[in-house]
Amino acid sequence: MAIHIYNSLSKKLEELQPISGKTIRMYSCGVTVYDKCHLGHARSLYIFDVIRRYLKFSGYDVHFVRNITDIDDKIINRAKELGKTSEEVSTQNIKDYYDDMDRLGVEKADIEPRATENIPEMIKYITTLIANGYAYESQGDVYFSVRKFPEYGKLSGQSVEHMLEAVRIEKGEKKDDPLDFALWKKSKDGEPFWDSPWGQGRPGWHIECSCMSLKHLQCETLDIHAGGRDLIFPHHENEIAQSEAYTKKPFAKYWIHHGLLTINGQKMSKSLGNFITVEDALKKYAVDDLKIFFLMSTYTSGIDFTEEKMVDAHKANERFDILFWKASHLLEKHASPKMMMADFIERFKAEFVAAMDDDFNTPKALAAMFNFLAETNRFIESEQQHPEYFNIIYTAVETLENFGRGVLGLFLREPDLKLSPENEQLLEDRKQARKNKDFKKSDELRDALKDKGVVVEDTKDGQTWRFA
Repeated sequence: MAIHIYNSLSKKLEELQPISGKTIRMYSCGVTVYDKCHLGHARSLYIFDVIRRYLKFSGYDVHFVRNITDIDDKIINRAKELGKTSEEVSTQNIKDYYDDMDRLGVEKADIEPRATENIPEMIKYITTLIANGYAYESQGDVYFSVRKFPEYGKLSGQSVEHMLEAVRIEKGEKKDDPLDFALWKKSKDGEPFWDSPWGQGRPGWHIECSCMSLKHLQCETLDIHAGGRDLIFPHHENEIAQSEAYTKKPFAKYWIHHGLLTINGQKMSKSLGNFITVEDALKKYAVDDLKIFFLMSTYTSGIDFTEEKMVDAHKANERFDILFWKASHLLEKHASPKMMMADFIERFKAEFVAAMDDDFNTPKALAAMFNFLAETNRFIESEQQHPEYFNIIYTAVETLENFGRGVLGLFLREPDLKLSPENEQLLEDRKQARKNKDFKKSDELRDALKDKGVVVEDTKDGQTWRFA
C-alpha cells in the first residue's frame, strides 16, 4: 500500500511520489535560538522525527535538513535584555537545544545548518532576485516585490486584497508596497552585521530557509517541506515566492504542517505563566509519557496539554512496561528463543502499517499497538500449551518493541532491571508478612515499595514486582 499525505498546498490527500525514485529530500523549519525550547518545539521535533523514521522504515532514502536560525530580531532583543552579545545568546541556546533533543531521544537531522554559516550564499541569492526584477534595494534594505509574483498566496489561500487589510509598515521600513518583505536588513548601531553590496546588514528570516534548504539538499525542488501551521503565512508563503522567482521551478512538491499546542486551552505564554520548557516537562514526566501524549492526536490537528491527558498517557505507557516486564521474566526460563510468526502478529503489523500509510495517523497506529498488546497478553495467559509458546511471545514482544523503537521513537532507554538490596529486603519482608497473614504490614510494605518506584502485585503464582 502506498503512503498518502495531506498536502497543504493542494489541500487534499495525495499519494507520496518522490521526484527521484526512492529518494526523499525533506526540509523542516527549525528553532530560532533566542530562548529554551518549549513543549510546542518538542512536538514539532518529535513528530517530524517520527515521519522521517517511518519513511525510512518504508524503504525511502531520506535526506533530512532542519535549520537553526541564529541571527534574528528576537535574538538581538534578547541579547539587549540580558546584556550579552547575540552570539552568546544563540550559542547557549543551541547547546540547550541539543541537550533537549538528547532528552527527547530525537535524532538530529542529517544536516542542521546555521543561518550565520550561509550568509555568502544568501547574498548571492538576493543579488540574483534583484537582477531578475523580483527585488529592490532601498537605503540599505532589500525587499521582495510581492506583486511581481502572481501566485503569491497559493499556500495560505489568501488574496492580496485580504492580506493588505492585516499589513502595516513598521517604523523605519522603506519599502515600496506594504506587502513587500525584507530579504536583507540594514544593521542598526550595535547590531551584528555582514558586509554586502547594499552595505552592512543581515539577512531576513525568510531568505534563510529558501537558501539553506536548496543548498544543503542539492536540488531546486524539495520533495517535502515541513513546519508548524503558524508558519504557513507569511513565512512559508514568502519562501515559495522568493524560491520560485529564483529557480523558476516549484519550491516543494508536498507541504506538511503540524497543528499547534495549547496549555489547558490557552496559548503558551510567559505572561500567562504557562510556558513549559522541554527541560522542565521532562523533570516531571517520563519522555515516553510525553511522546504517547503527542501520538494520541494526528500531527495535523491542534493538541491541548493538560494534566489529565498526561495521566492517561502515563497509564498507557505503563501497559507496555507491564507486558515487557512479564515477557522478560517468562523468557528467562527459555533459552535462545527464536522468531516465530503467528496470525495475530501478522495482523497487527498490517494494521500498524495501514495506519501510518494514512497520512502518518499515529492515533490509529497507537491503537493497533494496544490491540496487539492485549492480544499478546491473552496469548500469554491462555496458550501455555502451545508448542511454540515462548517463541511466539518473543516474536510478539520483539515486533512491538521494533515498531515502537524504530518508527515511533519509544522505548529508547533501557530499563533498570536490578533491585537495590534495600528493596529486595522489603519484598522479602512483605512476602513473609503475607505468609503470616499480617495484611496490614503487607500493605504498608507495598506502599513503601511503591514510593521507591517498585510496583508489587499478588497473583495466583505468588508475589510479583516491576519498576513503575
